[in-house]
Amino acid sequence: MTTPRAVRIPRSRSPAPSVRDPVEAHERDVPADATPARRPNVAGSQRAVRLTTLYVVVLAALYAGFLLYDRTAPGGTSPATENGVLLFTGMFVAFAVGGAIYTLHPAPRAVEVSADHVTVVGWWGRRRRLPRIGLLSVSVVRRYPAGWLAAGPVELIELWGEGVPNRSYLVEPELFAGANSSPRER
Repeated sequence: MTTPRAVRIPRSRSPAPSVRDPVEAHERDVPADATPARRPNVAGSQRAVRLTTLYVVVLAALYAGFLLYDRTAPGGTSPATENGVLLFTGMFVAFAVGGAIYTLHPAPRAVEVSADHVTVVGWWGRRRRLPRIGLLSVSVVRRYPAGWLAAGPVELIELWGEGVPNRSYLVEPELFAGANSSPRER
C-alpha cells in the first residue's frame, strides 16, 4: 500500500483591494459564488397551506351537500350523465385545483440572499432571480396577525425594483429585511 502524499493547492498572491465604504467592503468580502443565506418562509407557507385546505374542505362540503340533494330529489336515481352530476363534479375539481394554485402561488418557500442577487424560491420550485436586496423596494399591503392560520405574523407585500415587475408575496415580516421600505406610487 502506498503512503498518502501531501497535495499543494496554489493560492492567489494578489493583495486585497482597499475599500473605504463599509457596505462596499462587505459586498466585496463575500464572493459572488458563496452559499447564499436561505431565509425560509415558514409562517407564510403555513398560512397558504391552511387557507387552501380550508377552501377545499368547504368546497367539498358544498359539493357533498348538492350531491346528496340531487340523489334524494325526485328523479335523483337517473344516470349521472342525464342529470348533470358529471358536469358538476368536473366543476368541483376545476374550482378545487384552480383555487389551490391561486392560494399557494404567492407564498414562496424561501428567499436566498447573496451579495449580488436575491433568489425567490416559489411554492412549486420555480426560482426567480432578482437584483441584490438593497435595490429592491417593499410595500406592505396587509398584515395578518398570528392565529390558527399561521403560527407567526404574515404580511402580504408588493415587491418591485429597477427591471423587476411588481410582484405580490405572502411572507413573514423580516423575509425581505434590507430592502427599501416605501409606499408604492399608484
